Amino acid sequence: MHANEPGLPLPGPAANDPGPPALVMPGRKVRAGAGVDWIGDAWRLFRRASVMWIVFMVLFVLVHLGLSMVPWVGTWVGSLVSPILMGGIVLGCRSLETGGDMELEHLLAGFRRNTGLLLAIGIVYVAGEIVVMAAFGLVAGPSLLWAVIRGDEAGILNALPEDPLRIVLAGLVAMALAVPLMAAYWFAPALAMLHDVPAIPAMRASFAACLRNFVPFLVYGIVMLLLFIVAVLPVGLGLFVWAPVLLATAYTSYRAVFTEPDDAEG
Repeated sequence: MHANEPGLPLPGPAANDPGPPALVMPGRKVRAGAGVDWIGDAWRLFRRASVMWIVFMVLFVLVHLGLSMVPWVGTWVGSLVSPILMGGIVLGCRSLETGGDMELEHLLAGFRRNTGLLLAIGIVYVAGEIVVMAAFGLVAGPSLLWAVIRGDEAGILNALPEDPLRIVLAGLVAMALAVPLMAAYWFAPALAMLHDVPAIPAMRASFAACLRNFVPFLVYGIVMLLLFIVAVLPVGLGLFVWAPVLLATAYTSYRAVFTEPDDAEG
């Protein structure tokens, strides 16, 4: 049995997880106010293991910061690793939801279970990021693109086009491509980790579900933005709550859109 084989049992607490909830494909359309419910459900998950959530968040950020310092490829490697880490986080959320604990092992669970599926999501996501960056570079200018990729602040300033509208247009083009990419990614780690759905079908289902639930996601985004503003006011300390809740909403929104309630199974 290979390490990335679907269904591989995990050592420790994760080995006793209750299994995934019943899957509903291609995902349901939920009411507009569901976006607020996702945040409330995520808050309840956070309260059940607040210390471990903060540890997860700090480690998640440190991993990405460390990788971002690697010249040229660091950002791409971070994007490859993200769905693997998210796979572990959704498994931890499932454990909390069913009365179990969230353990440090959950964060690494994606490196031992369905790793291939999660890595494939990362590969597709990186390919999408490259397309977004290329489109930005075509509009803003290749010299600015290379400066951004290198993280060269002086180079970025020197490469800025004289026409500010060109930067605005480049940003709009990049956003127009990045939003669908994020929609394709949002539910994919949960579908791969908990239901063994391959990368392309998972990302296709995620994109379709996000499109179908545009209004709930709009409500969710507005509320999370307002909460972010509140979180940064006390010297940014509120981010230690806001960021874990953000991570948990990837699970709670998946539960609302793609699964049956546990008491409805069977």
